Amino acid sequence: MPTTARRLSQIEPFHVMEIASHARALEATGRDVIHMEIGEPDFPTPQPVIDAAQALLASGQVYYTSALGIRALREAISGHYRRVHGIDVAPERIMVTAGGSAALLLACALLVDRDDEVLLTDPSYPCNRHFVRVMEGVPRTLAVGPEQAYQFTAAMIDAAWGTQTTGVIVASPSNPTGTRLLPGELRRIIECVAAHGGVLISDETYAGLSYGRPPETALEHSDDVFVVSSFSKYWNMTGWRLGWLVAPERHMRDLEKLAQNLYISPAALSQHAALACFSDAAYAIAETRRREFQARRDLFAEALRGIGFRIPVMPDGGFFVYADVSAFTKDSEAFASSILDRTGVAFAPGIDFGDFRAREHVRMAYAVSQARLEEGVARLRAVLA
Repeated sequence: MPTTARRLSQIEPFHVMEIASHARALEATGRDVIHMEIGEPDFPTPQPVIDAAQALLASGQVYYTSALGIRALREAISGHYRRVHGIDVAPERIMVTAGGSAALLLACALLVDRDDEVLLTDPSYPCNRHFVRVMEGVPRTLAVGPEQAYQFTAAMIDAAWGTQTTGVIVASPSNPTGTRLLPGELRRIIECVAAHGGVLISDETYAGLSYGRPPETALEHSDDVFVVSSFSKYWNMTGWRLGWLVAPERHMRDLEKLAQNLYISPAALSQHAALACFSDAAYAIAETRRREFQARRDLFAEALRGIGFRIPVMPDGGFFVYADVSAFTKDSEAFASSILDRTGVAFAPGIDFGDFRAREHVRMAYAVSQARLEEGVARLRAVLA
């Protein structure tokens, strides 16, 4: 019988999907489930985006586009960096991708060779390390805790750099922790990686959902970095599967070739719809929702602390709380399953995101209404207090 590639033995399943399947099975029996397991905004796609998509469908002009994406959208993304960050990023350095995941996949395909070591945090989003492995690279995770806001520091990267290390992936805000790099650290990390002759990939998928201080991009500090972003979170376009990658211009032809061969082009409908994201009306909607996420965070984090969940660092981005549940269990996977059965509250076990104290942590998404968050907290309090 044919055998599968050896790399598959190191691609782990997404355990949160087991929780999600369990939750759906409970719902099929009539149980009311509060979904905090999946990282997806509960808000619908903004109406201006839907209107733009309907207009394109009515025209019938839904064809392949350039593998780099339509020029108008690349220019609009360039304008977004000017509007939000006050920097000029040439459209020639921007490619539109089939989701933020495709952006990271393309970056890894371009940069990671067999046995190249890439540094990531533990905990971190599992797909990031799996993309490195798919390219025959070696993802090496370094334990990070609350003292670093669950993020890399330049000193940590400098100490860990080895003979096989070629790059670093940072994510700020992070999934699963909802935390951002400490002030000034992104610039220091960029300088450290450059001094070692390596490459930095900055995953900025959740950058639009930043609280307390303005969003930061690696492009503010260097043109020689790779930045992954997405329309999914800030603009609530998860199912449209659209993202972008900013890269040094010298690499754009190779990235275009990779995209041509891997998926031809991003979806035309999604691209034309996304043009409306950069209208004043869509920004206003997105900002209103960002403030609502911040209000949910304030309510939810403090309520969890009142029950006994330990949250040593208040998340300052995204819509996740990474909570220490060691007061209740030493096995967060069994804990998540048991709590779902007992209360109908679904959340993700820490084992999805790494090894460091993973069985003492869970990830909870506050991507449901405040009323549902309050109900979820009440159910948890009833069985845990």
